[in-house]
Formats: sequence, C-alpha cells, structure tokens
Amino acid sequence: MEVINIDVFIKLGISAILGLIIGLERELKRKPLGLKTSLVISIISCLLTIVSIQSAYQFPHSNGVPIQMDPLRLAAQIVSGIGFLGAGVILKKGNDNITGLTTAAMIWGAGGIGIAVGAGFYYEATAGVILLMISVEIIPSILTKFGPKQLRKKDLQLRLIVKDKRNIDKVIEKIEANKITIEGIRIKDLQNEGHLIILRAVASFRKPTTEIYHIISSLNEIESTEIEY
Repeated sequence: MEVINIDVFIKLGISAILGLIIGLERELKRKPLGLKTSLVISIISCLLTIVSIQSAYQFPHSNGVPIQMDPLRLAAQIVSGIGFLGAGVILKKGNDNITGLTTAAMIWGAGGIGIAVGAGFYYEATAGVILLMISVEIIPSILTKFGPKQLRKKDLQLRLIVKDKRNIDKVIEKIEANKITIEGIRIKDLQNEGHLIILRAVASFRKPTTEIYHIISSLNEIESTEIEY
C-alpha cells in the first residue's frame, strides 16, 4: 500500500495560496489573468515539479540499467511551455500601444512560484510573491509621485473634429497652454468638409483624464472630442 506523502499536499496548498494572491491582484484590476487561471498555473506547475523531482529518484534503474534523470526536467519545460498563455493576453490597441505585458509576466511569475514551491523553496517563493506585489502595486505609485518627470506623465490619444482648418493651429496652442504636450499629429479631411485631428499627447498623472476632456471639449473651435488613455 502506497504511503500518502503529506508534504505533497502542503506544497500544493502553499502554491494555491500564493497563486491566489497573484490572481486576486489581477482580478481586482479586471485583467485577463484572473483567480482561476492563476490558481491552475501555480498548482499544476507545483504538481509537475513534484512529479519531476520524485520520479527522478523513484525510477533510478530500469531492468538493472542505471538511468540518470534531471530532477527538474519537467519544471524546465513549464517555463518555456507557459509562454503560449502569456502571448494570448498581449494586445495591440488601435493607437499602437501594447497592453498586457504585465499580465503576461504575471502568468510567467505564477508558474515560477509553483515551481519554487514544488521544489521545496517555501520561504523563497513567499518572498517572491511579496516582492512581486510590491513591484506591481507600490513602486509604480511611488514613481508617479516622486520619480523622474518622464515617469510622472501619461500617454493620451486625442481625436478631435474641427470644421475650419484655419483653427487647427489655434486648437493645438490652446491644448498646449493647459500643460498638455503634443508629441505627434495626424490630420485627415472628412467627407462632410470637417477635419479629423489625431494627436499623441502627454500629460501629468495628477491631471485626471476627465479634466482633460472638459478642457478640450469646451474649446469653441472643436466640434467633437474623443480621448483614449
């Protein structure tokens, strides 16, 4: 009769708790990596690591022939194989901004945490999750308040419709007068004789997007306003 190894269940339990923390952080931010996905990744990564380690020592011989196995052979495949999940959450928006990179990294991190717990590195895995949460939640907030000026700004895309093309320069001047930096501009003539202006802009994180919308939409020269952050 096979003896039940309680240590295996302890490892899976710890892995589930740590995976839950990662998934909860993404879930609260409405990101693609949720609780269920994070738990599956962390628990199964832990399980495969346990199987990889124990099988290396449980089957050292076959028909009297010694077999050398890498204890972390399966764990190594987890790191590379989990990449397809990360690729699925990386998206490119219409304004050429790439989103989902942090979530993809968190998927990879959840797998790494599972591997660490499966290999018996409980304290290291716990410290890894703590540092992960600090890196994702606390440090960005500190940098947006006290970091370099460039890190305290946010990228915006403004889509404005102006009837009279002679007002385009005036509109840009008024926008920049409100401490909104224009980094790129694209102008397109519309069939109804209006003009679509697409601006790549940068503004301070302290200036709410709603405030920027009210400032721009109140300009008399603008017929329609759309802001994407």
